[in-house]
Amino acid sequence: MTNNDIIRRLRYALNLSDTDMIATFAAADHEVTRAEVSDWLKRDDDEAQQRIKDQDLARFLNGLINVRRGKREGPQPAPEKRTDNNIIMRKLKIAFELKDDDMLDLLALAGFEMITKSELSAFFRKPDHRHYRECKDQILRNLLKGIELRHRRHDPETEQYAVDPV
Repeated sequence: MTNNDIIRRLRYALNLSDTDMIATFAAADHEVTRAEVSDWLKRDDDEAQQRIKDQDLARFLNGLINVRRGKREGPQPAPEKRTDNNIIMRKLKIAFELKDDDMLDLLALAGFEMITKSELSAFFRKPDHRHYRECKDQILRNLLKGIELRHRRHDPETEQYAVDPV
């Protein structure tokens, strides 16, 4: 998954406007313009699309944590220069205050039930730990789909989504 795909999926799942996106970055003490946000959210086949850097995605996720849970006291965490699916998954776990069972429920909601609690915990270990496991795109994609399904209720009669309060 690309960083742009991740940020687009989160924007959709949480029904965030451009202003909300800018505010989320601001919550991590980083200023972005509406044009930057717009360029990051463009489709992959659009020539005007700009790739969001790992550090900017980390800033957005840090801001999402601050918006949803409140800023912690003291200095704010520095955004990672390089992100991977494990870091993204960890930040989503923090932002949405998810326990292992909650994450497994989100994956099941997305139709992905091929992972156990111990396999899930391996994603949150340090890379040099012998039981560390790299999170593949399929798992992150299904977690994001589960977040979408949990936060956007679909009404099949109107084909409309109603957003749960954040």
